[in-house]
Amino acid sequence: MNKYSMRFLTAARGTPLVVFGLAVILAGCGDSGPGRQRVSGKVIFDGRPVPAGQIVFEPDTSAGNKGPVGAAEITDGQYDTQTAGIGTVGGPHLVRITGLESKPTDNVAVRPLFNTYETKVDLGQGPATKDFDIPASAAEGLQFSDEPPP
Repeated sequence: MNKYSMRFLTAARGTPLVVFGLAVILAGCGDSGPGRQRVSGKVIFDGRPVPAGQIVFEPDTSAGNKGPVGAAEITDGQYDTQTAGIGTVGGPHLVRITGLESKPTDNVAVRPLFNTYETKVDLGQGPATKDFDIPASAAEGLQFSDEPPP
């Protein structure tokens, strides 16, 4: 594999944690603004549950929605903003999903299953359940290598 592939793998190792951290920071502190709601569901790729990853819900401002960003960890194909994340407002959202072969651990590279998948959903008002079936095309062009960096 080439040097670019290894750099992607090395960079991808911390990506889910950075995305989740950014979502928490963007969510802000305090109770002002609209209330947050619970969102949960399943994430499937290639017919199987996604072992690990992150899901981020960003209110779709182009559709007139605003409020705090929500996010959750994906574990064994399941996510829940109430137990492993932070809720978001209802209405239209941009959703970004990252999937990994396993949970990241210290000093161990974890392969991404697919490129960051983006879609739009309307969560409605109140607690929501939303399942995602990531298409195989999300892995097209994904390159990585097990070779050590130069």
